[in-house]
Amino acid sequence: MPNPFEAVWNSLKTAIDSTDEPHSPLHVIEVGDCWKYVTMVEEYIRYEEVGLNTTTDDEVIEMLTDAVKTCEAHVNRLSQFMRKEGISLPDVTSAKPDSVPNEVPLGVKLTDDEITNGIAFKLVTCIQACAKGQADSVRTDVGLMWLEFYSEWVTFGTTLKTLMRKRGWLKVPPYYYPPGIPKQ
Repeated sequence: MPNPFEAVWNSLKTAIDSTDEPHSPLHVIEVGDCWKYVTMVEEYIRYEEVGLNTTTDDEVIEMLTDAVKTCEAHVNRLSQFMRKEGISLPDVTSAKPDSVPNEVPLGVKLTDDEITNGIAFKLVTCIQACAKGQADSVRTDVGLMWLEFYSEWVTFGTTLKTLMRKRGWLKVPPYYYPPGIPKQ
């Protein structure tokens, strides 16, 4: 069985050894992964802004603020990388204006349960996109960038899951009991 620590060490060693070598151009799938991720995360920021405009819960506001910071950091880093590589940036939706949560009509307002579960769903798609980007990357610098993004999302996800579990908002599929299992 492969040792995960050895795999990480080999990746880091390759990154350190290849700092003096010129980078090959990005291939089309690496470019597509970058472009798609920036688009996706920019749109997620809009969702987080909507959540910030509708919730009054301090813990949800803190979680959304952390999510926005993470998203903006990823977009900024990846946008700089894309400009450096000559990749055009996607046209994205502009930021939502601030509003007063208590003035948002109830038929439009998201509940805290809906906000956190929406963020959880978006978190899963970000993690999947990072894993795909890392798997598709040939260049070590690109692969390490995806690995860093992935790690940041996993860290954020543990905090989000703790909040959702604490509040009873975590959606759990039905438990599976195989046929013939003894009943307790």
